[in-house]
Amino acid sequence: QVQLVESGGGLVQAGGSLRLSCAASGRTSGVYAMGWFRQAPGKEREFVAFISWSGGSTWYANSVKGRFTISRDNAKNTVYLQMNSLKPEDTAVYYCAGAGTNAVTATRYDYWGQGTQVTVSS
Repeated sequence: QVQLVESGGGLVQAGGSLRLSCAASGRTSGVYAMGWFRQAPGKEREFVAFISWSGGSTWYANSVKGRFTISRDNAKNTVYLQMNSLKPEDTAVYYCAGAGTNAVTATRYDYWGQGTQVTVSS
């Protein structure tokens, strides 16, 4: 099993920044890609970004492209999501997830964290 624990969420004003972290533990050898998803109240969970094991491949949702950056430190088994120029519409619970392949759909991810709340005030 793989355990994922997110941290770094909070309340920030529009235009501000936050950095989310996701620490992985357990049998992480089977996890190739790490992704971030988010879910706002009353909405479906949506893809935000993923990064491959080597970090050589990344992909972003159009809504966050140019504002968010995903990175990973394999020595620390940790994935980060740097979020800049935050907007009120970025408000959501953010989840990190692990998959055996690069993927943008939630169903391709086998492991999920508990989520961390990000609230952006206007």
